[in-house]
Amino acid sequence: MQGSRLRFFLVQRFLTTLQFRDYRYLWLSSLSASSAAWALIVARGWLVYDISGSSAWVGVTTFAAMIPLFIVPPVAGFLADKLERRRLLTYVFTIQLIHNAILAALALTSVIDPWHLVALAFVNGSARASQMPVTQALLPNLVPPKHLLNAIALNSATMHGSRLVGAGLVAPLLATVGAGPAFVLCSGFYVAALIFSRRIESTSTGEIRIDESPFESFTAGLRYVLRHRLVRALVVVVFLHCALTMSFESLLPVLSEEDLGAGDGGFSYLMMALGAGSLVGVLGLATLQNPSVRGRLLIVTGVVSGISPIGLALSNNLAPALVGAAVMGGSQAAFMAITAAFLQAIVPDAIRGRVMSVYLLSIGGVMASSNLITGALADSVGAPLLLIVSGLAFVVVIGLSMTDVTLRRLFTKGEVAGKA
Repeated sequence: MQGSRLRFFLVQRFLTTLQFRDYRYLWLSSLSASSAAWALIVARGWLVYDISGSSAWVGVTTFAAMIPLFIVPPVAGFLADKLERRRLLTYVFTIQLIHNAILAALALTSVIDPWHLVALAFVNGSARASQMPVTQALLPNLVPPKHLLNAIALNSATMHGSRLVGAGLVAPLLATVGAGPAFVLCSGFYVAALIFSRRIESTSTGEIRIDESPFESFTAGLRYVLRHRLVRALVVVVFLHCALTMSFESLLPVLSEEDLGAGDGGFSYLMMALGAGSLVGVLGLATLQNPSVRGRLLIVTGVVSGISPIGLALSNNLAPALVGAAVMGGSQAAFMAITAAFLQAIVPDAIRGRVMSVYLLSIGGVMASSNLITGALADSVGAPLLLIVSGLAFVVVIGLSMTDVTLRRLFTKGEVAGKA
């Protein structure tokens, strides 16, 4: 009886949207693809640092994986509103699987160089940049509107919590047999993502003129963002959040090796801690329905997101660093999930793919550039100082955002309507 009550509580409060068949398959495909993506980040970062011995090369590789988020979204958003979204998602996962098979073959035959990793990281990043607007445009069509935050929170759990799954499974492989088998594992994740995405039955398309070009499509989304005061303000805050607190992947290998003395495995363990914290952070949002509470929580998680990198930077061994990383992951994931929920509530379905492509372009471009810059600076300035300065800067950003009337109403009352 007690077990039945617990299952009922979990389903009704935390896992509500998993009761909807097509959302469940979208969730499983996102979980599989995100696990592959985070495992790739760890394995690719470890391998390029092992080959080159330089965090600058890690920064270049991370830049190559993220810069497509600044290039691809205009086309991906156009396609997400023009084509059938479910079918487009299967194409993306097929490209990911092919890319990963090539990467695994190169690593297993020991003919891989840093430039191979950079080039393939760009292919991987391009496919991921296409997947995101398609998934975000499709998701609201698979659940009732009242369950949208729960659906977004659970989907965010797949993106952030899969750091724990992907990094956790790839860590022992890197420590024992190397990167090649780790890339094979990633290929298996993409096979699963492809299978699950093909099980989705719901059809979903946007509204777009037959003669509209990708450029015109993107500018339509851009005009919507620029003209809608609250959407514009949210996009700016998220842009700065990603620039200052979430562009740290290129710092972790050198932080683990030189500052924490944790060796190669430390990188994986830090990613796992980030994933565990992220999972807890977004699952905590799954039952949240009060808009004013969401707004207040947005500002709290923003402040913690800025302070937590300081704790990681000041750690002198792996144990406190893992705690700092977990708090970082939880606050950052919750901040991004709440922001995405507010945006999804504001933007109409007809233009959602194009608006989300603008959103992803802004954060992808800044994260790619910031990782490139921090990776280069880490060799001379040091990773801890970079984490401290950027974290404090974002706390200042949160304070300044309270001077904007629309953001203050969002933070205090959760108001999203009538702010165009």
